[in-house]
Amino acid sequence: MSSKIEVEVEMKSNENKVWDSIKNSATFFPKALPDLFENIEILEGDGASVGSLRLVKYRHGVTEIPATKEKIENLDDESRSLSYAVIDGDFLKFYKNYKASLTVIGGNSGGGSSVKWEAEFEKADDETPDPELIKGFAVKTFQDLDAYILANA
Repeated sequence: MSSKIEVEVEMKSNENKVWDSIKNSATFFPKALPDLFENIEILEGDGASVGSLRLVKYRHGVTEIPATKEKIENLDDESRSLSYAVIDGDFLKFYKNYKASLTVIGGNSGGGSSVKWEAEFEKADDETPDPELIKGFAVKTFQDLDAYILANA
């Protein structure tokens, strides 16, 4: 049975800067967020379009999972939305399937934005916990991204 978790993170950064950073995360995240991401290797495609495959390597000690292989399933510049599926890696020992999507929303007070992130997943077994650690990692990623954009504006 599939389950879902979601969170919305308020940001002070402009939605266009946030969207550009997320859309180009394969090159941007390891540079902007080196405490979280060791490397994002583009395996197929350009890393920022539907069908692209990327190998996301997390910084040692940040998560229990060293890397995930992801496939971008949807990317829409107009709605500033992106979705991807984890298709390989240790993560799939815990979840039979895992898909995440995010949307950057503008119009917050002061010119800020927010990122709405949600994940749909199916646990490998009843002992597997909900991916709350992943939700926490997503929140930290967006908060740190906001700080980086503001510091480098």
